[in-house]
Amino acid sequence: MAIAKEELKIEQEWLYQVLEKLDGTLQELSDEISSKTKQDLDFQKMVWKDKYDMDKVEKQQFMTSSLQEATLLLAKDRYFRKLLRMKNSPYFASIVFDEINSHHEIYMGITYLKDNENDNIIYDWRSPICSLFYDNELGECSYIAPEGEIKGILNRKRQYKIEQGKLLGVFDNSINISDALLQEVLAEKSDDKMKNIVNTIQKEQNEVIRDIDNKTLIVQGIAGSGKTSVALHRIAFLLYKIKGLTSSNVLIFSPNQIFTEYISNVLPELGEDNTLQTTFHDYLSNHLKEYRKVESFMEFIAKYYTKKEDNIALIEYQQSEKIITDIKNYIEDLINNFTFHQGFVENHIFSYTKEELTQMFNRFQRFPLVDRIHQMAIKLSEMNYNGSKKKVSTYRKLIMESCNFIKDYRKIYVDFYHSAFSKFSLSAQDEKNLLKSREIMYQDALLMVYMKGLLEGFPYENQIKEVVIDEAQDYNKLQYIILKEIFKRANFTILGDVNQSINPYHHYLSLESLKDVFKEKCRYIELNKTYRSSSEIIEYTNKILGLNHVSAIRKDTNTPVIVEKNHEFILSRWVELLEGLKNKYQSIAIITIDDKTAEDLFFQLKEKMDISLLNLHTEKFAKDLVVLPVYVAKGLEFDCVIVYLSSLEFAKEKNLFYTACTRAQHQLIIEQII
Repeated sequence: MAIAKEELKIEQEWLYQVLEKLDGTLQELSDEISSKTKQDLDFQKMVWKDKYDMDKVEKQQFMTSSLQEATLLLAKDRYFRKLLRMKNSPYFASIVFDEINSHHEIYMGITYLKDNENDNIIYDWRSPICSLFYDNELGECSYIAPEGEIKGILNRKRQYKIEQGKLLGVFDNSINISDALLQEVLAEKSDDKMKNIVNTIQKEQNEVIRDIDNKTLIVQGIAGSGKTSVALHRIAFLLYKIKGLTSSNVLIFSPNQIFTEYISNVLPELGEDNTLQTTFHDYLSNHLKEYRKVESFMEFIAKYYTKKEDNIALIEYQQSEKIITDIKNYIEDLINNFTFHQGFVENHIFSYTKEELTQMFNRFQRFPLVDRIHQMAIKLSEMNYNGSKKKVSTYRKLIMESCNFIKDYRKIYVDFYHSAFSKFSLSAQDEKNLLKSREIMYQDALLMVYMKGLLEGFPYENQIKEVVIDEAQDYNKLQYIILKEIFKRANFTILGDVNQSINPYHHYLSLESLKDVFKEKCRYIELNKTYRSSSEIIEYTNKILGLNHVSAIRKDTNTPVIVEKNHEFILSRWVELLEGLKNKYQSIAIITIDDKTAEDLFFQLKEKMDISLLNLHTEKFAKDLVVLPVYVAKGLEFDCVIVYLSSLEFAKEKNLFYTACTRAQHQLIIEQII
């Protein structure tokens, strides 16, 4: 709801005052940072010149002083850069909140700004009082502050559209984030990179963003519900809320490099540094040195959809929860049958019988088998060489020669399929590949990493305090077990949609089942509103999977879903279609079932127009006109999507087809070759 002219005039005057104060603060900070930097350099030069005249205490005092100065200077520089980002649009919303004896008019931005009396004239959107804007209707309400619950009355919620320091719009709303502003944001064309949603965060999204009571959050969100945006805003909130947490303590698991590039602007827009990011494939590659190349998840599933995989039943077993128990039992049996068949003599002096070695081995039962052997080697070296560890490798070699365990993970893994614990056998060719090849298949890599972890312990990453996993439905239970072992003390935010599962061998009925892995303070939340697609697209995609719980928010279009059936691919018709769409939309994607189909289309169309191919190896891209397989399109969105059904197989794979169709914001076209 627009405001009265007099109020608009007051708001314009307030914006002018804020911009004036912002410019002044930026200038002060710039001068201070420049001056401090020069002083620090001069001081370091002086100390370096006199370093030989300083004693240890003076040097330590200098180091401590320099570190404190550098930390303070870095904090000021970070704040300066945040204020620079606010220069064109210093705030986006305000509230009026009255307690019994106090009146608060709170303006919200991506960081705070203080007046000359050191009081906030702009509040960071993550501060406790700002939660009132996202969570409450007008009237009686409360929020949780550090000192406890604060009660009062919310008398106004207002939003602003400010560009280049000019006030373009002001909206009052009483219930939710302004419908007018939300619709304006939703109507915008899709950019090459994801934007922040700080001015349109909805109540159910804010609940996820600000949750600090739970160690693990599992979020099931339908297509277009803002899962990834919520995850990134949650990271920004946690960086603000948790003392000592930095971007280097946060790790995001992304589906691929394209997705990583797509989300790379959000945290910087919110004034925070980008976090560490990886894929599960990167982890597998780093921890399986036995092989030169590990097949990626995308390559793994592509073989299924291109009919290049023969033993479907075996892979379903390898991706199941049943094999987790079978491998665990197999490794326990291997450990229980561990024996020393002989003793040894070291350096012609120190001798140990097999009984003495067994006794020592049993003393280290709390360690995994391989680590037990290492601990024995350390103990023997320290005992015999005055506490020195210089003979650890010698003793480890002697212990290994004296026992029945051979540390060959390739052979151990293959032997599992010969054991009574496995429900399947491997073919002779599969065994040969595992024992001799330099490459390992994705499903085998997961299981071998798990075996290695059980035998030698999982690598512990103590630097990581927050782990975010996106597209969670494509990780099987074993992957979560492994991640939980690696990041033992970290909190987890897990987001996905079971309806968008593209793994043909494994499917969750509900992500809530992950509570079995993350038991301590674990909460499951659902996001059931979509902000991406038009009502026409939502209605069509609902029918694919028989859904009815999706709420359509977008109201900007009456464009019907177009379904075209043709007997062959006609290049001239496609060129005409795409040229027309390019005049209407900023981003267009042609989504296919696999890489091969995407490549074929690309090579035919690139002779007639400027078009890009996105595949598993793409790192940077522009979204204006692209062709890509559906498993690369995950997490992305486009103004217009053409789903190319080159065969009936695509439509039969309902989750895959649903995932492709839900990438569309404004228009969806189904092109089917019959």
